Amino acid sequence: MTASNTPTAPALGPDELDELDNLLDELRTREEDVPQWEFCDGFLTALVCTRRPVPAAEWLPMLLGDGMALEVAEGEPLPLVPTFKDLAQQQRFLALWQLRSDEVAAQLDAQAESLDADDAFQPEVIDMRGAIASLSEEERAEMDGEEIPSFGQVWALGFMFAVENWPEDWAAPRDKEAAQWLDGALESIVALTEDDTGKPEICMYAEDGPPSTSQNRLEVFGEAIWAAYDLRQLWRSLGPRVETIVKGVQPGRNDPCPCGSGKKYKKCCGA
Repeated sequence: MTASNTPTAPALGPDELDELDNLLDELRTREEDVPQWEFCDGFLTALVCTRRPVPAAEWLPMLLGDGMALEVAEGEPLPLVPTFKDLAQQQRFLALWQLRSDEVAAQLDAQAESLDADDAFQPEVIDMRGAIASLSEEERAEMDGEEIPSFGQVWALGFMFAVENWPEDWAAPRDKEAAQWLDGALESIVALTEDDTGKPEICMYAEDGPPSTSQNRLEVFGEAIWAAYDLRQLWRSLGPRVETIVKGVQPGRNDPCPCGSGKKYKKCCGA
């Protein structure tokens, strides 16, 4: 990995994160399927790691709309996705998104010696099981029967949602070593989409909170973070996919040249 200038502080502070949560809550009043920010952050990270830059005209309706890419002329602003109440709200969401996207890209491009380092990439995740276990008995009773995601699970689902919706950009490269690298990294992300069935030993919600996450889960979470580093490096080293040019039927060397010169192809355009 190549070193790069990384932000000295999170691009999104607590106020901006609260704003995003509130914005998504407001969108949910019009479209109940709007995901939580953790899912969005996984989706965003996958876009940062995708082989080509995916424009907002493609990803925004996939995440928060009907999935159909927006038709927009080059240099023109995006039309309104109906989930947003107005263009101002949509533009604010995109501005906050860009801040986080730039932050993730800078962190993944930097040399990380440890995931504990201040400038290391850290997904925006919450220990929902720990948060609920920390509630009062009465409040916990209200959650009975609800499926509570494991630590990091929603983030990983958001990441794989992007991978699955841009299959051509995530297709295995021809180079066998690179293809194995891709498969191994994606397997680490997929492992995080699975449920944590291990013995709860740690609370990631609060230091003194009740155990909610297994030690194995933390290891799986760390491997998924390293996988994001690997995926960003892999696609940057390979560059954009080169489209195969399919040519029509070519004339034989002794056939008349199709340019109409009257010469044989081998003596004219095929020389």
